[in-house]
This record gives sequence, C-alpha cells and structure tokens, in this order.
Amino acid sequence: MQLHFSFNLRGIVFSALFAALLVVFSMVTINLGFSPVPITLQSMAVLLAGALLGARYGFFSMALVVVLTALGLPLLHGNGGLAYLLGPTGGFVFGFPFAALFVGFIVPRIKGNRAFVFVMTFLALEAGSLLLHVIGVPWLAHVARYSLQKAMIQGSYPFLLGDTIKALAATFIVLTVRRAFPIQRLVGDSRSA
Repeated sequence: MQLHFSFNLRGIVFSALFAALLVVFSMVTINLGFSPVPITLQSMAVLLAGALLGARYGFFSMALVVVLTALGLPLLHGNGGLAYLLGPTGGFVFGFPFAALFVGFIVPRIKGNRAFVFVMTFLALEAGSLLLHVIGVPWLAHVARYSLQKAMIQGSYPFLLGDTIKALAATFIVLTVRRAFPIQRLVGDSRSA
C-alpha cells in the first residue's frame, strides 16, 4: 500500500473554503448556562468537510483551523490561542480533524441504492459526530476536574439530539451536492478519500 500526501491547488482552495465555513458556523453559538460547552454548528461543518472533501482534504481543512487558532487567530467563537484550545472545549476542537478524517474515509465508500446510501451516510455522519464526544468529553472532565459522569451531563447528553439533527441535515446536503460535485470534481484528485 502506497501513501500519497501530495495536494493540488483545487483541493487546497476547497479546504480553505471549508475551514472558513467552520469559522462562520462557530459564530452561531447558544450558551446553555449550566455547561462550558455551547451549542454551535461547528460539528456540521466538520461532517460536511469530511463527507464532501474526503479524508485527506477534510482532515487538512479542519486541521488548518486548529493550527491557526493555536497560533492566536480568533477563529472559533472569536477566540484563539493555546489557552482557548487547552480550555474545557479544547478536546472537541482537537477532534475536528479526526472526525473529518473518519467521515471522509467512510462516506465515499458507501455504494448502493438511494435508501441504503442515505441511511449509511447518516450513520457515518452520526458516528463522526459521536467521535467528537469521545474525544471532547474526557478532555472536559480532565480540564474542569469533573467526574466522567458530570462531563457527560455537561458536555454530551444535552447535545446528542442536536447532533443527530445536524447529521441528518448534513446527510441531505452531502447527497444533494455529491450528485453534481463528486469528491474528484471538488478536489481534483481521485485519491482524496
């Protein structure tokens, strides 16, 4: 098995666009008051990046935001810097590239009739969303000095229904866009997944 890490201009441009989408979606924020984790549309941008750009470019687009935020650019909710990334929600943010990688690896491989593709794409996006919880909740427990149960109450349970709705909406978007723009057409590379 040979690994290819080359990037092309079209893929980089679309990666930058999806990075910008993540920044814009991070501005839609609802603070719950009882939790340091807000409701945002960020996870939807992560799912879309992975599903539409594939594993490599999806990872790259989300990692770009994480790195630039770490360097101090106020990209997520108008915040930036290592202090922000090492705060209570940092685990979720560090999970963005890996969720996009996971989704980008699975979704392009789903084949079959429309109903099967819809269901499997939704399940892949839902799994990608849950991956953010798997990475983010233990980090929240560590930083906030919560028990794992309290971290689940503060950083996971209240968000599960919303994440399912975002995964469902992303499924409709992905399947609609991919009919006209398959991954190869978006990033100009057949090896993107």
